[in-house]
Amino acid sequence: MSTTFDDADFPAYTMGRAADMIGVTPAFLRSLGPAGLIEPERSHGGHRRYSRHQLQLAQRVRQLLDEGYLLTAACRIVTLEDRLAAAHRRILELGGALTPGDDADIPTQTHPDIAKTQYYRAG
Repeated sequence: MSTTFDDADFPAYTMGRAADMIGVTPAFLRSLGPAGLIEPERSHGGHRRYSRHQLQLAQRVRQLLDEGYLLTAACRIVTLEDRLAAAHRRILELGGALTPGDDADIPTQTHPDIAKTQYYRAG
């Protein structure tokens, strides 16, 4: 028996509660709408309501901001990660399989480690 409490997309949390849950300010949550990441549902009184899924996305954006990404870049990254995870779920629903290289939860290196100092012979 499934209830709305099981639904990660059910808009159950007020802005204040949502902000407290993930350790951000209400202003931060409001900024994610114009940035194109999440558009919260509205109560009959016009108050924003957030789902668990939206809060997970917001929390991931906050992590990326803490790592030095700009808000627009962080939102784009989170959107792409979310789409990839949804595509992987759909593949599995259709009876497909994912290889370890397809796993979205395993980070892949896309560029050489630029923090590592390398020395070259003069030549």
